Amino acid sequence: MGLTKSEKFSAKQNQIATLAKAFAHPARVAILQQIFKSNTCICGDLVDEIGLAQATISQHLRELKNIGLIKGNIEGTSVCYCIDEENWNNMKSVISNFIEQKNNNSSDCC
Repeated sequence: MGLTKSEKFSAKQNQIATLAKAFAHPARVAILQQIFKSNTCICGDLVDEIGLAQATISQHLRELKNIGLIKGNIEGTSVCYCIDEENWNNMKSVISNFIEQKNNNSSDCC
């Protein structure tokens, strides 16, 4: 598989692709759902709730944190995670604008 050559694409196109990547794995979707469901910062409960190894959960949390959808706070010996509301709302806006694009071609092309 070749390089994506992301520099050939606009900042907006790269942003959409990065955000979409967050939903490209069911474990990340499950983690986000669990964090929303808990309605509070969540610490070690994800391993029990999702049923994946701690290392796997940590890897997915790192991905979600790197793109800014979640944030973490150190509490004692663990890191507790919650949704980053500002970034989540920005992501919803970016993805919504992309999905709701209108086809400007008035004729049936296919």
